[in-house]
Amino acid sequence: MSSHIDAILAAAIRHCQEEIIPNVDSWNESARWPRSASDAAGAAGLTGLYAPKEWGGQGLSLGDGIQVYEQLGKGDGAYAFALSMHNICTFATCGYGTEGFKQKWARDLASGRKLANFALTEPQSGSDAGNMYSRAVVKDGKWTINGKKAWVSLAGEADVYLTVVKTSDAPGHKDMAMIAIPKDTPGVSFGPLYDTPSYNFLPLAEMYLDNVVVPEENIILPIGQGLQGALMAIDIARTSIAAGCCGLIESALDTALSYAKNRKMFKGKNLDLDGIQWMLGDVATDLEASRLLYRAAANALGTPEGPLMAAHAKKFVPDAAVRAANTCTQVMGGSGLLAQYGMDRLSRLSQMLRIVDGTTEISRVVIGRALQKRAEGLPDLPVPKGYGE
Repeated sequence: MSSHIDAILAAAIRHCQEEIIPNVDSWNESARWPRSASDAAGAAGLTGLYAPKEWGGQGLSLGDGIQVYEQLGKGDGAYAFALSMHNICTFATCGYGTEGFKQKWARDLASGRKLANFALTEPQSGSDAGNMYSRAVVKDGKWTINGKKAWVSLAGEADVYLTVVKTSDAPGHKDMAMIAIPKDTPGVSFGPLYDTPSYNFLPLAEMYLDNVVVPEENIILPIGQGLQGALMAIDIARTSIAAGCCGLIESALDTALSYAKNRKMFKGKNLDLDGIQWMLGDVATDLEASRLLYRAAANALGTPEGPLMAAHAKKFVPDAAVRAANTCTQVMGGSGLLAQYGMDRLSRLSQMLRIVDGTTEISRVVIGRALQKRAEGLPDLPVPKGYGE
């Protein structure tokens, strides 16, 4: 397996160098998803990372496959994010889809010939997924769905959307399911694209579902398992984002180093100054710590420790990316503000990655609840005499 993952990582490095870095600025200028690039990613084996080989995938574990996004993140974090979501949907299709649905979609998704994305968030509910309004009525083997989803990635570009819906008006999540909705299904439409200047090529918009009818064979997770499956997908996404952020940190660090090693200042080079070395040294330490953390989280996915480890990674690594982008811009002085160096794009991307699939604050909530459970198992400390009397 080590030689296989090494080959896939080498393919990711080539894809970054040949497809992403030379073209990302033009992608943003055109404000269009680079389908030729994602097609090339598919040809390189990067769109079916976790899909079994019998469906045309690479058969990688989550722990191995997630490393791909660190390499892609060196080129662009939003592009890495979009491919990570597609891979999660392909993983869900191959692992949980019905036989009929897999026959129709699995090979095309694993190969990248068709793209998939995930639809959970609604305008009134982000991290509070229980406050969901989208409804499905189940009758005669068909699901009729009405509702609205927000912040849908690859909006209008993906060919199928794995969508979480409620099947009753009862409060809670016990009636939630996940069902695949192809883009060309009557009643599916998309709102205007969100204006996101630093990643305009990634289409993000609301998705409207107006009496959308899909067959029961499109079920990915049955009633009662929709939210649980969505949370697992989010844990994978959070860890993937952390991996992509490591690529962003390295890109910012290398840009600052390349600039500082030749910038003349005070009869020497910028990089000769202790202050500059210490600033970039902190970035380098954050990068090493971030790599260890996201890889540990990736290997814990699917275990009881997975959600907590994903929260630690999503809390620490994107924050480290924000610090890295800001520090490296500061090291470059006024030149850090110039578009040609791309530091402004990295700063905006790091902030975006800090928010999507659970903000830093939501990660703190997950960690805090884990600490409460840990505290319950600890012995009570004696209260000092006279304390509180």
